[in-house]
Amino acid sequence: MIEAIDEQFLQAAIEEARKGLTEGGIPIGSALVIDGEIVGRGHNRRVQNGSAILHAEMDAVENAGRLNASDYRRAVLYSTLSPCDMCSGMALLYRIPRIVIGENRTFRGPEDYVQSRGVIVEIADDSTCVQLMQDFIRYQPDLWNEDIGEAD
Repeated sequence: MIEAIDEQFLQAAIEEARKGLTEGGIPIGSALVIDGEIVGRGHNRRVQNGSAILHAEMDAVENAGRLNASDYRRAVLYSTLSPCDMCSGMALLYRIPRIVIGENRTFRGPEDYVQSRGVIVEIADDSTCVQLMQDFIRYQPDLWNEDIGEAD
């Protein structure tokens, strides 16, 4: 269940998503939180950096810097959109125990698999997150398909 504190951290991820959009990128944002404190924020920077892998979740973890394994095991990963296979794999690798997702209507990553590995996955179904992605997909379908690895 999403709690009030989760809303605060999801809002930080939404701010990141909006920042990415204003930079000409894909509006997906993320925050990595440990013990109630944001330690890393990020947004999808594939377009801005010419990167093949810099999704929002990867950017947030990268911006958190090197952490101890025990830090990740107390973390919560917030993302405006359901994490893809790559980002879900990163969360599994570092054993992040909980992921809060803004929305999974426009894209659904391997949530069932992640849950089968013991991760708590919670969906906020946030209308702002949904609207950001629906608008982006409507106006930038080619860029969206590139980001999720779909054929031209």
